[in-house]
Amino acid sequence: MPDRHDATPPPLPGRPQPVPPPRRGGGFGRFLRSLGRGLNITRLIIINAIFFGILAIFVVVLMVSGHANKVEDKTVLVLAPEGALVEQYSADALSRTIARMSGDGVKQVQVRDLVRAIDAAAKDSRISQIVLRTDKLQAGGFAALREVGAALDRFRAAGKPVLAWAVSLDQGQYYLAAHADKLYVDPQGGVMATGLANYRLFYKDLLDKLGVEVHLFRVGQFKSAAEPFILDHASPESKEADAYWLGGLWTSWIEEVAKLRHIAPAVLRADVDNLAERVRDANGSLADLAVQERLVDGIANEQQFVAMLRERGVPAGKKDQGFRQVELDGYLADRGLSTTDMLQTGQGVTVVVAEGEITSGKQAQGSIGGESTAALIRSVRFDRRTRALVLRVNSPGGEVYAAEQIRREVAATRAAGIPVIVSMGDVAASGGYWISMNANRIYAEPNTITGSIGIFGMFYTVPDTLAKIGVKSDGVATSPLAGAFDITRPLDPKVSILIQSIIDKGYRDFVGNVAKARGKDFASIDAIAQGRVWTGQQALDRGLVDRIGSLDDAIRDAAAEAKLGKDFNVRYAEKPMGAFERFLTNVGDSSETHVALSWGLHLPSWVAELPRLAPEFALFRTAEAGKPHVYAYCFCSPR
Repeated sequence: MPDRHDATPPPLPGRPQPVPPPRRGGGFGRFLRSLGRGLNITRLIIINAIFFGILAIFVVVLMVSGHANKVEDKTVLVLAPEGALVEQYSADALSRTIARMSGDGVKQVQVRDLVRAIDAAAKDSRISQIVLRTDKLQAGGFAALREVGAALDRFRAAGKPVLAWAVSLDQGQYYLAAHADKLYVDPQGGVMATGLANYRLFYKDLLDKLGVEVHLFRVGQFKSAAEPFILDHASPESKEADAYWLGGLWTSWIEEVAKLRHIAPAVLRADVDNLAERVRDANGSLADLAVQERLVDGIANEQQFVAMLRERGVPAGKKDQGFRQVELDGYLADRGLSTTDMLQTGQGVTVVVAEGEITSGKQAQGSIGGESTAALIRSVRFDRRTRALVLRVNSPGGEVYAAEQIRREVAATRAAGIPVIVSMGDVAASGGYWISMNANRIYAEPNTITGSIGIFGMFYTVPDTLAKIGVKSDGVATSPLAGAFDITRPLDPKVSILIQSIIDKGYRDFVGNVAKARGKDFASIDAIAQGRVWTGQQALDRGLVDRIGSLDDAIRDAAAEAKLGKDFNVRYAEKPMGAFERFLTNVGDSSETHVALSWGLHLPSWVAELPRLAPEFALFRTAEAGKPHVYAYCFCSPR
């Protein structure tokens, strides 16, 4: 007889029967459930680690707020920019703040931060002088360096000295350091000025071996952007154009450095041209040669340089600092210059930065997106604080339609009664000029790279590549151009006609719009267009820009155009930050945080990597098969 506890009672009629519990899965199911629980726990641990890490920093900031470094009398402002000199950070505020709090700051320095700090220090009685170190600066172009150099000259005009020390200086770093009253180099260092060049790699032979056929469509005798894909050497037209603008830039460098260092330009040029022989005659010592050629004022190691400062009356510093000093970030925080744009509420001049390649869609801060940059300009136009707009352009160009989106917003801003002034930075060429042309006025530095008014498109096919591995393409289509953009097939002559027609139209639009904006006829602009590159001074001589001047000059002009008077607000418009980003930025930029970091308190370094997940966009990465993409781009970066 079965045990009564094991017996199953008979079902009762008319009553719902209980559903038996689901049978548990086998070993694999249990593994998946365990894996899911493990991942969830790991996710919670990471989130909590980040949260409590940031909270710990905030608590410590509050604890040390009463002990923050204060800028004392006879303090030296130390400017030692590290990394690239940019108009706008390429990383957003959250990424920069977390990177700074993890002890691994973004290796970029904004031009406006340097200029603001120098101008503020000129009027700050606590700052006695500036010490400049430029040997870790990645100097990409000369126009931005000229902006900072002009600020150093204003500091010196206020009766305060600028001293510079470096180990070794290239010609870009030296271009800025030459603005110092006194410049010293380490015995093992020196100055390496060799001139400018624009060499590029050519891929035609490689592409031929691979069986790749590149079809270039362009308008402009000097539009050489895509030549490396169709030639094995630079064309004579390309060399002629490059020699002209490079020569202009180099002459500007020679003349400005010669004036700053009180050297005859012809002598300085000859010294650079004969550098190899002169180094040999100086027994290989670049430092001794720099003194002989009056490029520097003396030779000193770092300890000797600090001793010089102490002899000049600079007090001793704290801890391991040899003299009383404040660095750029600390000084910006002390003066509240890091958050000045966020706190601007009054009407005035708004600056929008357009830096980087011009690509379609929405792009991150520090780059130019057809939609995002146009939307930023549009938001500035509707902002009651904007009485005038300054567009700061530092771009070699990119996609034509994206540039046109931005140009339309510039034109709409002017049509709304808001004056627009363009200030060109290191480069504002091709698409960079496209977005600039409709401004009330265009400012450029003498060594800005601009022009390159031309259009090109490129299409490649790979039937020979496939044939090399025994693959062929064949089939049928419903119309002559159906499947014509298939790269596995030879280029149809009709496709060539189609693309070239689009390129021709784009060039006519470009030249026609420039002619209309500059008040000239098509033929006169066409004569100086053709893809040819000009320096800022050369562009002024040809009527492509209106005035030679700095960003500050452009801002003052915008204020005058808007009748703002002598006292007016200036703010930089950037992508709006959320409340959490704003909180972190304020914490990261505070002088208290600088104290905490100096005590060795950091977030884990891996935290800084978390926000850097956005993809990077290159010029051709947004191209889609079967869709013509037209580019206005200039590969014109001297080295």
